[in-house]
Amino acid sequence: MADGATVILIVDDHTIMREGLSRILLGAEVGWAVAEASSGFQAIDWLRRERADLVIVDLSMPGMSGLDLTARIRAEFGRLPVLVLSMHAEEQYALRAFKAGANGYVTKDSAASELLHAVHKLLAGGSYVSAGLAERVVLQLNGSLGSTPHASLSDRELEVLRRLVAGQRPTDIARALHLSVKTISTHKSRIQDKLQLNSLAELIRYGMAHGLHDTLTTGGGDA
Repeated sequence: MADGATVILIVDDHTIMREGLSRILLGAEVGWAVAEASSGFQAIDWLRRERADLVIVDLSMPGMSGLDLTARIRAEFGRLPVLVLSMHAEEQYALRAFKAGANGYVTKDSAASELLHAVHKLLAGGSYVSAGLAERVVLQLNGSLGSTPHASLSDRELEVLRRLVAGQRPTDIARALHLSVKTISTHKSRIQDKLQLNSLAELIRYGMAHGLHDTLTTGGGDA
């Protein structure tokens, strides 16, 4: 990395997404340098060897999720700013990201100008959340917006639910999340208990009704 340059690390398991983000950041013409990691584990290893001024983290990745990575960065690298990038425009995901220690949350359908605005704000020591989410996040935090039943799920349970709703089989989910099929089955049972649902069909109907039906790839990341 160039000496004195502002270094931004992009962490996403999709090569196309990393390349696209890199082009946007390098095209800003403000002297930024960009590094890439394809997994949370690779990102932690890179951060232990190199210096970064900001990390952009994909929310859903196989192995170590974006939430897990954000929490690891916060625990090991202190005040290093983290911008979570996600396909989810639901306040529940943004709240979980901020709880894990993120400084900003931007949805993947945001314009390049919004991404750059968020990056500038975080580098200046601020925080950022996509405009369409900001009001709902505040309402959720102050209790004006009633919490959904799936707010009681753990981060991992929410990820498993999302993948079940997207039509993935337990074996696919286990492979994507680097877990055993038995563990996925246990998560599914706990999800049904917490949501008081009796079957996979009811889980899918619930997920569809609450916007948890994003298309997923078998590789495990946001597309």
